[in-house]
Amino acid sequence: MNTSKSVAVLVTTAALAASCGGQATPGGGVVAGATYTSTVTADPGVLDPATAILSVTNTVLGYAYDTLVAARPDGSLVPALAEKWDVKPDSVTFTLRKNVTCADGSPVTPSTVAANFTYITDPAGKSPLRGVLVPPDLTAKGDDAAGTVTLATPKPFSFILESARDVYIVCGKGLKDRSVLARQTSGSGLFQLTEAVSGDHYTFNLRQDYAWGPEGVTGKTPGLPVKVVLKVISNEQTAVNLLASGAVNSTVVTGSDRQRVEADPSITKLVVAMGNGQFFYHQGDGRPAKDPAVRKALTQAVNLQELAGIAGGGTGRKATSLVMEPRPCKGDSVTGHVPAYDPRAAAAALDAAGWKQGPDGIRQKDGKRLTLRYLFVTTKGAAIMAAAEYLAAEWKKAGVEVKLNGVIDTKLAESLNATQDWDVAWLPIGVALPSQLIGFLSGPAAPEGANFAHLDNARYTELVAKAGGRPAPASCADWEAAESALFEAADLVPVVENTAVVAVKGATVQAISYIVIPSSIRMTKAS
Repeated sequence: MNTSKSVAVLVTTAALAASCGGQATPGGGVVAGATYTSTVTADPGVLDPATAILSVTNTVLGYAYDTLVAARPDGSLVPALAEKWDVKPDSVTFTLRKNVTCADGSPVTPSTVAANFTYITDPAGKSPLRGVLVPPDLTAKGDDAAGTVTLATPKPFSFILESARDVYIVCGKGLKDRSVLARQTSGSGLFQLTEAVSGDHYTFNLRQDYAWGPEGVTGKTPGLPVKVVLKVISNEQTAVNLLASGAVNSTVVTGSDRQRVEADPSITKLVVAMGNGQFFYHQGDGRPAKDPAVRKALTQAVNLQELAGIAGGGTGRKATSLVMEPRPCKGDSVTGHVPAYDPRAAAAALDAAGWKQGPDGIRQKDGKRLTLRYLFVTTKGAAIMAAAEYLAAEWKKAGVEVKLNGVIDTKLAESLNATQDWDVAWLPIGVALPSQLIGFLSGPAAPEGANFAHLDNARYTELVAKAGGRPAPASCADWEAAESALFEAADLVPVVENTAVVAVKGATVQAISYIVIPSSIRMTKAS
């Protein structure tokens, strides 16, 4: 992360290159015995899957944990821990594979799986995944004799099967004592964490006994790396330099170095969706944006098309949904629903709301200046900083004072939920299902709930309740209308659908969005 305290500690390029052993195997062009080295932009923090809400944390956890079902890059589901399933409107019953073991040798049973879901839905566990990845009223029942686990909800739920793909299953000692999960992993995944150096690197070894992977992957599949090293490298230019030299095998590129990567024929490029660039207004008591007229005026004061070009670094796409590709509902919930650019209307609305121009150009009301504290993450490239500066300049023209507050990834949750020292936040939320947004966009406000912006949109709540009782695609029109209701109220403002390049050298991979699927990695040459 780009802070004075957490500059990434890098070993030399030569040392990294020397760590990538391996020899060619007969046929197929893959390499045996190699190390796959990749980058993450920040330290993942606490490694308990039940508390993991940051993409960097889930990227790391994906190497050590399995899920009941796995997703292909096109969004379709394939067996993982579960070999088959039976879906009903309000339940899904999974039949687990036999002889699955945790990294510590203990068996993974239906009771093991059920305990994971029960822990998340139990309010006492205080899991931020409750109501986001997992419906809060979901129940889980394991039948060890039958080899099945059933997830059920009191009423029909659109994505009861799809939700299971996102829950990492903890087993063994970590299930008995979750405190060990702070800096260790305890899963049944293809790799096992063997070394964790905070702020520097995380090392995983291949489990040779692994025999239950999606699409037939086992620990003996040709081309799998025997070791995975995830380097914490916050500087994208440094990461791309290491990739170009062969010192790392992959990195995600979002900024100006993208042109350099795209011009290098030795690098394989996967262009992927990276979630929306979007901003939220804090609607807590005493906040300027609690007033819907102020939110609409602030939105009208900004040329969102220009902002999209800046924030997307010229590589973004038109935002059409809050859900990332590949998504189950394909309609456009954005176009025609966001307040249009109109600086004069914005000024008139602020005047009508009682915010009058002061002698220094900053609007005031009841002796209070119209000041917005703008929160954003500093590790997502120069475009996000440029977008922050553009917004500050545009709002200044409207008579608004803006104080920029850039934080690192792991401080974002604290700023959003605990200190709540913000009025506008640039916050991409990467979800695969519209139901996963409900806890963020409605319900109990932070710090009691995940509703960090204190949103209270009755139309949104009504529509998601209606949509949730029917399976997709029949429910898609209501899910999309619910999103539109948020934009019409200027609760949040979608600006651009960001794209990124997953850049790879010396290996082949598949990715869902910008997260590499660990079981897809195949080493193609010695580094």
